[in-house]
Amino acid sequence: MVFGCDYNPEQWGSDVWRDDVRLMRDAGIGLVALNIFGWSNIQPREGEFDFADLDEIIDLLHANNIRVNLGTGTASAPPWLSTAHPEILPMAEDGTTRYPGGRQAWCPSSPVFREYALHLVEAVASRYGAHPAVALWHVSNELGCHNALCYDDDSAVAFRTWLRHRYDTIDALNEAWGTSFWSQRYGAWDEILPPRAALSLRNPAQRLDFQRFSSDELLDYYRSECAVIRRHSAAPVTTNFMVTAHIRNLDYWTWVDDVDLVANDHYLDHRLPNPTAELSFAADLTRGLAKGEPWLLMESSAGAVNWQPHNLPKQPGEMTRNSVSHIARGADGVCFFQWRASPQGAEKFHSALIPHAGTDSEVWRETVALGRLMTDLAEVAGTRVESHVAILFSWEAWWAADGEARPSQAVNYLQQVHAVYSALRELGVTVDVVSPSASLDGYRLAVVPSLHLVSDDDATRLTSWVEAGGHAVVTFNSGIVDDCDRVRLGGYPGAFRDMLGVRVEEFVPVLPGDVVHLDSGATAGLWTERLTLTTADAISRYTDGPVPGLPAVTRNMFGAGEARYIATALDETALREQFRVALVEANVAIRALGGSGAVEVVRRASADRSYVFVINNSSEEVTIPVVGHDLVTKVDISQFLRVPAGAARIVRETAA
Repeated sequence: MVFGCDYNPEQWGSDVWRDDVRLMRDAGIGLVALNIFGWSNIQPREGEFDFADLDEIIDLLHANNIRVNLGTGTASAPPWLSTAHPEILPMAEDGTTRYPGGRQAWCPSSPVFREYALHLVEAVASRYGAHPAVALWHVSNELGCHNALCYDDDSAVAFRTWLRHRYDTIDALNEAWGTSFWSQRYGAWDEILPPRAALSLRNPAQRLDFQRFSSDELLDYYRSECAVIRRHSAAPVTTNFMVTAHIRNLDYWTWVDDVDLVANDHYLDHRLPNPTAELSFAADLTRGLAKGEPWLLMESSAGAVNWQPHNLPKQPGEMTRNSVSHIARGADGVCFFQWRASPQGAEKFHSALIPHAGTDSEVWRETVALGRLMTDLAEVAGTRVESHVAILFSWEAWWAADGEARPSQAVNYLQQVHAVYSALRELGVTVDVVSPSASLDGYRLAVVPSLHLVSDDDATRLTSWVEAGGHAVVTFNSGIVDDCDRVRLGGYPGAFRDMLGVRVEEFVPVLPGDVVHLDSGATAGLWTERLTLTTADAISRYTDGPVPGLPAVTRNMFGAGEARYIATALDETALREQFRVALVEANVAIRALGGSGAVEVVRRASADRSYVFVINNSSEEVTIPVVGHDLVTKVDISQFLRVPAGAARIVRETAA
């Protein structure tokens, strides 16, 4: 089990370094990320490198048996580079330049930036590639966090090249983009631009392809750094993903085969109604990216962040609970940004393992305790999370569903995904979040929340699985367009119409704040449909609203399987009830404690051992039946495990 942190020694005098390394050993820190934003320190001027400080800190960590997660330093260009080459700066969609002073002020398509960046990577990798302290390579940092979408002329050239590879001919592109609409038909590749700001709505297929291109362009950049590193080092290479609620720029399903280890950054987002539920979702999605294998939490926070409207500190024990939640859901390591809180700069009010108050603080004491727990959890490493339910999630569907011209701007893809996830979490069900192209073998229930865009192949894969005996729940706004963002004709929900046994003639959005009622006693909002049954049965119907009497929830027997359709945004209780019934019919165990999801129960197992994780985010003690040994309290459990409010327990099971 990895326990680690980001360290920025360049922000501190060398007299602090030795104290820091001593404290790292006291806390049990085993992996330290260095040189994440080190470019201007190790290359203060063009053609001049100074590795003295980095040499010293790496050797110091190595002498204390602390491994290094070595950054390439390319995340932000130094001022001398942007001054000499302002053409590397990114352009926003309105045509204005974004200037230095923050971070990631570079265009992913800039050949000039890439030349200088790879020169830096060559220098770093050749110097430290064989250093015994380097256990992991960290390419750039949070690629695409700020600069994923660049609209300048370099991006235009790269976009055209990408489109040529995708479509081969200009006629194929015109067909895919539907350019006969609004006289947009292209006669030559050079006529195509990035989807810069326009006077009206822009071509949605063009915008979708630009999102794909931008993700691929940064992936190509990542690969170029990897190629340099691998010439000099056999250590694994990765970069930190951002599987969170507020970043959607990169399609990580296309990235995972290029990282040696899936690593994610996650911070509680207090702008959301349930931040801990989103934490669990992000962890499950990261595990899906890792294809069920263990992964690394590369960054998390000891307390408050600095970039939300209201930056709330964590309550005592919350840092530990959050960490255990990630571990329960497949992480084999937890790292923090950052080690020591900065006294200056844009992140000076971001929390750290050593806060501004120093080591005489609750945060530091909890850090030391968490380090001991991570040591005790070594035996858990390598086990896998048990799940029989899959949620199909797609960044491409997210891009398409939240585009400019859509039936209702009030409907948000990720909110619908979170609603479905929360209902399952509240029922005590652990889910895998997988790509629509993933195999569903071994799952008992597949959940498809608002999958607006789906390819023909992926739709066929799901329907064939249901026809062979699988159970599925599909929610509204699914299957509407293909992978060119082209509407499937003949009635909604398009790709899933036959499987669901329904046909929808028209969407009928519900205005925000308005409520419709169902004959089941449930309420709903946001969305209704003019839906008719073909082979399905109605489970419930509307009693009022814009489509009274029409079906709201349906059930269809399809081959040897069953598919349910939820054609509206049900209230939380009703949505949870629909999933309770679907889970029972799919033979999936429900083990809710309290029904709110505040108490999480997750199992990790291997062929010869299993562990039950209980994370009590509630304000009351809970009791669950389990037999085994608690790795947290070091107590044997003979029948019932009691978990105090705000605590986490991990039990090595001796009986199921």
